[in-house]
Amino acid sequence: MDNVITLAIETSCDETSVSVLKNGRQVLSNVIASQIQQHKIFGGVVPEVASRKHIENINQVINKALLEANVTFNEVTHVATTYGPGLVGALLVGLSAAKAIAYALDIPLNGVNHIEGHIYANFIEDINLEPPFLSLVVSGGHTHLILMKDYGVYEIIGKTRDDAAGEAFDKIARALGLSYPGGPEIDRLAKEGNKDAISFPRAYLEEGSYDFSFSGLKSAVLNHLNSKRMKGENINRADIAASFQEAVVEVLTEKAIACGKEMGINTICLAGGVAANSRLRNMLSKRCQEESIILKYPSIKLSTDNAAMIGCAGCYKYIKGFKSELDLNAIPNLKIGEG
Repeated sequence: MDNVITLAIETSCDETSVSVLKNGRQVLSNVIASQIQQHKIFGGVVPEVASRKHIENINQVINKALLEANVTFNEVTHVATTYGPGLVGALLVGLSAAKAIAYALDIPLNGVNHIEGHIYANFIEDINLEPPFLSLVVSGGHTHLILMKDYGVYEIIGKTRDDAAGEAFDKIARALGLSYPGGPEIDRLAKEGNKDAISFPRAYLEEGSYDFSFSGLKSAVLNHLNSKRMKGENINRADIAASFQEAVVEVLTEKAIACGKEMGINTICLAGGVAANSRLRNMLSKRCQEESIILKYPSIKLSTDNAAMIGCAGCYKYIKGFKSELDLNAIPNLKIGEG
């Protein structure tokens, strides 16, 4: 690989991000324009608002990323962009910009699966990391255990049957009156609480299953809150946050460890926005150390949505000779392994 320059675009939800990478793993720039303040007043992401902000931001973010990388359009080898899963309007903004650049410069375009991008963030963090490894993907819309056999080759070992872990975090955060985004707020509040104060259920499902389920836990927390309110009893939000978080993290950790041991995989990589959760990192680090399993996880900036991870995944598709056509469309419910 000889100086492959990737321009990558990520607009799947509420961050407009553009990155420039050299040879897939060297990040020359990674610009992120967040919309948190715009959506905070609504308590969550409003798709129409997100799309409009992406349109406002995209050109200036592209220019800033090129400027920071000290790279011109003519030096770009290929373009990578998220085309799913995500909010369809938001996805179309980044996809349209990427298509225009690829067409104007007559260079290859690669559509990237957003969830695969999260896995590839680990390759940026550790330039020596190579597959195979087991990835625990935990985000707002996904909770998966995925065996990455090779670049672009995956086997889904387990997935959520209902709510994703990040989705449960956001719903409980709203129930506790915390601001958006809910995941970091619960992480912060939980540090002030007692994780053993309330015994919330852990859904391990049937024996040998590596699937996840968080709807029962979510209901248990909501029922606890409603019962307290009906009885006029004091609600200790910190204890509830800590106890809820512990129930989620414990299941994620134990299933990942059990899966890794059964499959004889000695490396586990965390991926997705919830990978930034401090309790998950701490518990999984401790359990991996006890079981002599190597744990990898990205920095906080690479855990949340960003274009650098998309560029890394796109670069490896480019190296393998893959190329997307210019009629590539956004697929809001794209599955892992389909892109």
